[in-house]
Amino acid sequence: MERLSLNQITTERWNLREAAEGCARAGIGWIAPWRHKVAELGLAASAQAIKDSGLRVSSLCRGGMFPAATAAEREERLDDNRRAVDEAATLGADTLVLVCGPAPDRDIDSARGWVQDGIDQLVPYAREHGIKLGIEPLHPMYAAERSVINTLAQANTLAERYAPEDVGVVVDAFHVWWDPEVYAQIARAGKRILGFHVSDWIVPTPDMLLGRGMMGDGVIELRRLREAVEAAGYAGPIEVEIFNRVIWDTPGDDVLALMKDRYREHVL
Repeated sequence: MERLSLNQITTERWNLREAAEGCARAGIGWIAPWRHKVAELGLAASAQAIKDSGLRVSSLCRGGMFPAATAAEREERLDDNRRAVDEAATLGADTLVLVCGPAPDRDIDSARGWVQDGIDQLVPYAREHGIKLGIEPLHPMYAAERSVINTLAQANTLAERYAPEDVGVVVDAFHVWWDPEVYAQIARAGKRILGFHVSDWIVPTPDMLLGRGMMGDGVIELRRLREAVEAAGYAGPIEVEIFNRVIWDTPGDDVLALMKDRYREHVL
């Protein structure tokens, strides 16, 4: 269990203090906060809650969302990413996860260029604060709403523009399991892998956003993916990140107990 991390969205009904205390009760040593939860409690109070619970921070979610219709809007988004870097540093995270953003119109090629431009401008600020940027490719069904970076190959190509100590990739099983190139791209990423997220793909999928399953409830070869990221050199925390209203409505302590059991059974 030493690598297991609670991605806070899995217990969406808990505030950050409740989530941190829940992890401590469950013997889970890592947590991955979300920025809206940090804002809800306040940055200083969030950092204190994590410290009081004896937890380490596996990542902060999320930065990114770089594309926008005007230069002024893109600059506003870059400013928000700088704030996200500040928050990550204060919380003790070393990685800011980037959900890169959709096209503001139908021009997906320009949107991908704006993602690259945004990362170009953010890297020096993140480096100054000791924060790595983790590009997380999202499943293609999210291209229109959340990210124009949809394959691990795209994420690798972006990341390889920068030094490995500045920019890497986040491998989320839910987003990449379907890709026939996934294992080759995991090997290509190598030491650039900054995070590994697990959940499961339920069949039939009940909801595009809120349809992720607990590990073992779907069709993803989670252990094989875990072995692949480890073979590539990743030995860091493994985050359980589940968007699912049924799980959200379940008492948090029960969710963590089930999460630990399924992690042992289907990931380790």
